[in-house]
Amino acid sequence: MKKPQLCMLAALISGAVLLPSAYAADVSLGLGAAGSTSVYRGVDNDVYPLPVLNYESENFYFRGLGGGYYLWNDGANRLSLTAYYLPLGFKPGDSDDLRMKQLDKRRGTLMAGAAYRHIADWGEIRTVLAGDTLDYSNGFAWDTAYLYRFSMGDLSITPGIGATWFSENMNQYYYGVSAQESARSGFNQYSPGDGWAPYLELSAGYQINQSWSAWAVGRYTRLSDEMKDSPIVDSNHSILMSAGVSYRF
Repeated sequence: MKKPQLCMLAALISGAVLLPSAYAADVSLGLGAAGSTSVYRGVDNDVYPLPVLNYESENFYFRGLGGGYYLWNDGANRLSLTAYYLPLGFKPGDSDDLRMKQLDKRRGTLMAGAAYRHIADWGEIRTVLAGDTLDYSNGFAWDTAYLYRFSMGDLSITPGIGATWFSENMNQYYYGVSAQESARSGFNQYSPGDGWAPYLELSAGYQINQSWSAWAVGRYTRLSDEMKDSPIVDSNHSILMSAGVSYRF
């Protein structure tokens, strides 16, 4: 099982589908099935079960892999201090490419920073800027997106478009090839710069009754040139998809 992709889907589902409430204390549990593609060379795609846990109140929230404290929350504007686990990473043993097995392990990390959401009749803007607190990469990530929810009775559909920026240090850690790795593996040494990875996402939710709901969510990401030009990457995109049910207490 590719845990990093599972965790990324949990964060996407919790943020996009399960918690529409602005103020009421809300606890949701969900279970579904997820599928993902890997960008690393020789690592197989996978399908696996996906649990999701969320909590939201006027002052605090927890969604999937992260949480935060609201500095400003008036319904239309939500500014928070946030911390979350960034589930990127690579285990050499997961690849069937012998050269990839000679690389160093890339680890997920704890990110911390600020998040802002603005919700209006014309849609929603969300943005998160955070840095690596565990000093694996000493890098930064900035995600920003626009979403618009279509509501049709108990059914809601929310398309979105966005992009994620990785700093040079972040790309170097996850997609670069050091001189030592090059000597061991035979890959050319590679030192990427910073870059933007645009994405499209789509989420749908159906309210079965007061407590139960069904959801489906997916994201297509086009890798930045700095990512896809890496010799340890064999794709120019990634796809995440999942569907399941949730129960709100």
